[in-house]
Amino acid sequence: MKHLVGKSVTKTATFMGEEVEIRKMTLNEVFEIQDVAKKLSKSKDEKEQLNLLKTVLRKAVVGADQLTDDEFNTFPLGELNNLSDTVLEFSGMNTSTSGN
Repeated sequence: MKHLVGKSVTKTATFMGEEVEIRKMTLNEVFEIQDVAKKLSKSKDEKEQLNLLKTVLRKAVVGADQLTDDEFNTFPLGELNNLSDTVLEFSGMNTSTSGN
């Protein structure tokens, strides 16, 4: 099993009618997202909630880490939420409790 350390698992997902490649998040990344989500569950600030969404996508969508916040803000929220749900599900997280 040690030979698999650092290996990425990917698949394609549909975003705005196009295919994008998503990467299954590592256990450490899942824990990081869960910690941020727990802190945000006490906050009503919508901008903070959107920052969590962007963080998830930057970690898991190939190339999304190169997008600025302004570029992210040009996408429809529903499309971003759907992609985030796909990422979270692919990474083994229960999307019904993710807040998306």
